[in-house]
Parts: sequence; structure tokens; C-alpha cells
Amino acid sequence: MGFTDLPRHRRGEFGIGMALAAEAWPARHRAKAASYVALGWQVGVLGAALLTPVLLPHIGWRGMFVVGIFPAFVAWHLRAHLHEPEIFVQKQTALSERKAEKSGWFSKLESFKLLVKDKATTKISLGVVVLTSVQNFGYYGIMIWMPNFLSKQLGFSLTKSGVWTAVTVCGMMVGIWIFGRLADHIGRKPSFLLFQAGAVVSIFAYSQLTDPTAMLIAGAFLGMFVNGMLGGYGALMAEAYPTQARATAQNVLFNLGRAVGGFGPIVVGAVVSAYSFQTAIALLAVIYVIDMLATVFLVPELKGKALN
Repeated sequence: MGFTDLPRHRRGEFGIGMALAAEAWPARHRAKAASYVALGWQVGVLGAALLTPVLLPHIGWRGMFVVGIFPAFVAWHLRAHLHEPEIFVQKQTALSERKAEKSGWFSKLESFKLLVKDKATTKISLGVVVLTSVQNFGYYGIMIWMPNFLSKQLGFSLTKSGVWTAVTVCGMMVGIWIFGRLADHIGRKPSFLLFQAGAVVSIFAYSQLTDPTAMLIAGAFLGMFVNGMLGGYGALMAEAYPTQARATAQNVLFNLGRAVGGFGPIVVGAVVSAYSFQTAIALLAVIYVIDMLATVFLVPELKGKALN
């Protein structure tokens, strides 16, 4: 067991959960249901932010890994007691005879092909990758560097940095919750555009702050707009792809965005070294303008669409 085993056994639940929620809930509540799955991620981040400052000095990082067994057990328990959505079962039954002669590998490969099956679908896939790339770039660029900045530049202790993280994550949770309801009410595209504009404004405003208390409070609003859009991807991708590619789309497209977003801390760190943290944060606002363009030109409105 080494480092490669750590990421290998910690993947998949997010996209599968999004697909399950989207298929199990009615169309009028689909974005709301997907936002609940996204909230689960933030609950985990919040729990880690609150527990780490308390437990880490006493049990070390290995002890924290042991604590991480509990949510893994919860995920296993839930998975063992969940049944497949009716739409998935019906689709599998309909395709069983037609694909009886095909190998499992071909079936998996076919799911990937459905993400780019025609020009319109490829356009949506590209748009979703841009959206998820920007969201992850901003999320990791801010969340990785901000505690370090607060500690080194403003003198925050580990506990205070943890409080900032907790406040920001709470803002993210509120944003995700609001986004799910808003997307079901006014549509996916208007909701994304509203939050993307909010991200531009909140990031730029945040970059002008220097008072620690103001940064702590404003962090909640920053988190709400920067990560609130996480509540919309599940419904958007569920409506854009057929049943046999729905979970594949959720995991593949979002994690392509996560891979691109992984460069966020590197880019932010480089800008911080050359200029300042405030400059780096302000430059993040630019990528959300790109996000808005992708939403306008690449992503269709799919609110209320019946799942294939």
C-alpha cells in the first residue's frame, strides 16, 4: 500500500450520487436533489475543517486517516442498501438483448462515446468541462492558499484559519442550497450566469480587503458564489446525456474539470510569489468571465427535460 492506493480507492461516489438523485427525483425538483449530493461534499469539508485543528495535535495525520474510515463506512453502508432507479432498470432491460453479444469493455467504451456522439453533444460536453474547470480552479486556488495567507501574512493561528475555512465552507453550502432551488425555479442557464457574475464581483471585492475580520465575514459570500454552482452540475449533466452515459458524464466531465482546476494552486502560488495574494485573487475573477461566455454559447437550457 502506497500513495497511489490512496486516490485509487477514493473516487466515484460523487458522480454516481448525482446520477442516482437525478434519476430518482421528479423533473421539477431535479436540481434541488442534485444540490443535496453536492452539499454532502461540503459537509465533509466542513467536518474536516472543524476536526483537524482539534484532533491533529493529539493524534497526528495517521490518526486523522483513521478518522476518515468512518465516512467511508457510511458510504459503503448506504451503497449496500440503495436500489437502482426505475429509469435505469428499464433501460438496462431494454438493452440487455441487444447488447448480449457485446463485451463489458465495449459497453464501457460506448458510454464514453456517447459524451461526444454528435456536434450538439460535443458542444455541451465542452461547455461542461469549461464550467467545471473554472469552478475547480477557483475552489482549489482559494481554499489551498487562503489558510496559508491568513496564517503567514495576517498572523492567524491554526484554529483561526480553521474557523475561516469553516465560515467559507458554510457560505458554499448556502450557495449550493440556493442554487438548487433557483435552478429549478428560473432555469439552469440563468442560475449559472447569476452566480458567475456574483463570483466576479465577490472575488474582486474580496481582493481589496485587508482587515482580518472583514475577510472572515466576506469569506462566506465569496464561498457562496465561487462554489455555489456545484449545486447545478448534477441536474445539467443528467438532462444532457442518456441513461447509459449519465454516471459516466458526471464523473468524467467533472473530474476533467477537477484535473484542470488542480493547476489553480500552482498558478495562484506563482502570482503570489511575483506580486501579491490580493493580485492573485483578483485575477481569478477573469476566469469567471470566461465561464459566463461558455454558459452563453455552449450550454443549452435543459430545465424540465425528460430523462432519456
